[in-house]
Amino acid sequence: MKHFTLLFLLSIFFLPSINAQIAPDKYWVQFTDKEGTPYSLDAPEEFLTERAIQRRLIQGIEYDETDLPVNPDYLSGVANTGANLLYVSKWINGVSIETTDIEVLEAIAALPYVAGTRKIASAEAGTTQKSFFENEKYDITVEPLNSELKNSSIFNYGSAYTQINQINGIPLHENGYRGQGMVIAILDGGFDMADVHPVFDSLWQNDQILGTKDFVHPGGNVFSESYHGTAVLSTIGANAPGQMIGTAPKASFWLLRSEYVYSENIIEEYNWVSAAEFADSVGVDVINSSLGYIDFDMPHWDHTYEDMDGNTNVITIGADRAASKGILVVNSAGNEGSTWSYPYIGAPADGFDVFSIGAVKGDGERASFSSIGPTYDGRIKPDVMAMGQGTTVASGSNAIGQSNGTSFSSPVIAGMSACLWQANPGFTNLEIKEAIMQSGDHVFNPDAYYGYGIPDYEAANSVLTSMSSKLSLGTQFLKISPNPFSNAIDVKLLMDTVLQAKVLDMSGRKIVATVINRNNLDDFSQILRQLDPGFYLLIVSSNSDYQSFKLIKN
Repeated sequence: MKHFTLLFLLSIFFLPSINAQIAPDKYWVQFTDKEGTPYSLDAPEEFLTERAIQRRLIQGIEYDETDLPVNPDYLSGVANTGANLLYVSKWINGVSIETTDIEVLEAIAALPYVAGTRKIASAEAGTTQKSFFENEKYDITVEPLNSELKNSSIFNYGSAYTQINQINGIPLHENGYRGQGMVIAILDGGFDMADVHPVFDSLWQNDQILGTKDFVHPGGNVFSESYHGTAVLSTIGANAPGQMIGTAPKASFWLLRSEYVYSENIIEEYNWVSAAEFADSVGVDVINSSLGYIDFDMPHWDHTYEDMDGNTNVITIGADRAASKGILVVNSAGNEGSTWSYPYIGAPADGFDVFSIGAVKGDGERASFSSIGPTYDGRIKPDVMAMGQGTTVASGSNAIGQSNGTSFSSPVIAGMSACLWQANPGFTNLEIKEAIMQSGDHVFNPDAYYGYGIPDYEAANSVLTSMSSKLSLGTQFLKISPNPFSNAIDVKLLMDTVLQAKVLDMSGRKIVATVINRNNLDDFSQILRQLDPGFYLLIVSSNSDYQSFKLIKN
């Protein structure tokens, strides 16, 4: 075994840095509307793949205006000014461009369908190293892979055993749930060596790498500039029995670059949204994003703690939008926990429906660098914890080692969550997320340091399996909305009858038993509003028929 210095390790994660230059100034062009678009919500197959359509159908998600692509005439109008178009976002209805000509910007601003422009990357900023990565410490003992061990059992996790066993994920693997049929998108800064590293042999041989796309360099090669995404991918997709097994080694993957590792410009948040939209359109189930944004090269872009309210930052808005499309969005909480001036989570970990992951050591103790909550508006973050100190990752071109950072606890959770969802396909992304949180070892006292704690995936699976057997699609007695709910919930009785109602918690314990009729629906709504945050099963019955609901109280 050979010990490498931090300097060497950083050179691995950020190859190459010589002559790296930022492009001319880049701008965001915000459109006013989507009027005149040739696309229709009645024909989603024109802008979504069949897999993306099926994900919405299974989860009961309706199409809305954000699904419609940007009006192509608007894009043509911007291009005709002489601007170079980069990436489009239908969710926030605009396009990123680059130009060095102020007259081009003036021409764009004069277009009747342009609401405004904003500089989002500056040539003045120069080149720096991304602070999110800089705060991750790489003290790796490099171990060359032993090809003789690759014929051993899939259950021989090697040095990755602790990070999977800690969240009790091995039973899912042993029951055959290793990510088959699930699609995961990795949004990162680059995947250098991922096309040659032997821990990914089976991914390539079995066509589990579905494709790549570069949202930083149009038409670029994602297997360059940074090794960070490769290390992240390995915690999920590695398949080197006896040495390292990822949490979902049989899943399929899209490798998407949204982060430019040589500078920190706010364009990366817009890149991220465009990448997430692409992931949505090709039908991914899970996004892992080991990225976070707080400080930028140009201080006027910096986020404050007040911005971490789930509604302010562009990337957070995009991440919650991705979740609204039925994707489980898993994101690193951040590595600022030991920074006295700002120990809090970054964007998009502050998102309402983003699954934000902190880091612990192998013994379950919180890693000191793991960013803390709550969000500015008082919500518990991080959501759960996983091993992010001493996490086993791929290293170099033919080795494995250990790294520190919430960048690695996040994909541990993302992969195992894909396996849990594979085992319980009848549940929505938010129901899967809630079940995992409710299995955490801090579920009865969640806090700003551990969130709901270290999850137990076998426990979450047992509860979901039990609930699934109790669900009914029979007579429709009630309609309940919204779901998830918080302080507002509307209960409608669909027929004039008297119903027996009971509410069960995650453990199957009955916590409410009452009678519902058309005269006491407000009282029943109040009972539901008073529930503690969590995942519940509501069962209503009349004679021998019954209806059941999965409820999430935020």
